[in-house]
Amino acid sequence: MVAQPPPPPSDDKGGQGEDFGKSSPLGFLVLIVFLIAVVFLARSMTKHLKRVPASFDEPDAPSETKPAEDEKKTED
Repeated sequence: MVAQPPPPPSDDKGGQGEDFGKSSPLGFLVLIVFLIAVVFLARSMTKHLKRVPASFDEPDAPSETKPAEDEKKTED
């Protein structure tokens, strides 16, 4: 292993310069708009999911329409 001299000290603070941690009001506005959009999308998704049936299987007995037809015949 070859020994190397340590690198010279630099004035770089690892990206934490004068403007580190500061944001503009425009960035805050964009963040608020995104949060509002997420809230509306979540509400819409919840509304649509409530309309989805519990099962997409076809009913086994098609007798759901027959009682109504039988009642009409007995009423005559």
